[in-house]
Amino acid sequence: LNSMRKKNLHKFRGFTLIETVVTTAVFAIIIFSVGAIIISGYRSYNYIFQQASAINEARQGIETMVKEIRQAQTGNDGSYPLIQAGDYQFSFFSDIDRDGQVEQVRYFLSANSLKKGVIKPSGDPPQYSSGNEMITTLSNYVRNSFLTPAIPVFTYYNGSWPGDAVNNPLPTLTRLTDTKLMHVDLIINVDPNQPPDNYELQSDTQIR
Repeated sequence: LNSMRKKNLHKFRGFTLIETVVTTAVFAIIIFSVGAIIISGYRSYNYIFQQASAINEARQGIETMVKEIRQAQTGNDGSYPLIQAGDYQFSFFSDIDRDGQVEQVRYFLSANSLKKGVIKPSGDPPQYSSGNEMITTLSNYVRNSFLTPAIPVFTYYNGSWPGDAVNNPLPTLTRLTDTKLMHVDLIINVDPNQPPDNYELQSDTQIR
């Protein structure tokens, strides 16, 4: 009888110390693995959301830019429609708010942000003071100037494009006088060190 009791006690004994340690370690590994998967999934979702938001922001910025450039006109002070035509900065006159007063508008790349500056005319005769420029950010994570080779945000063409492939794109010296068509190109990427790759948005606009 005593022998049977000992066998039963041995049969139903609890975990040994080694078994407890091993079980705890396995459980900890499982918890760590599951936690790592959840964190990785959250980071991936957050990055994809940021990338989608940046692309949508850039798309809206290009749409606004193209519409305003298309309406370029002489400034209230009599200045020509185009003021500056660089690879990463473009300045012009346009009545962007349709109030009868022509604003001086500047689109420019600052580090990795596409920004917009607006100056309303003031005084009599009308003047455009740089001190009155109101600057807003249209799009972040713009990578054009960080690429090798760098990709211009603005490219300029004359009225004979695409037939005239010799004089186009226009060189710097003739852009203010000969530009009839502009190409806008934005490369967006929240984090170039992880996928997905750069996202490119392009648009063309004619100048009246």
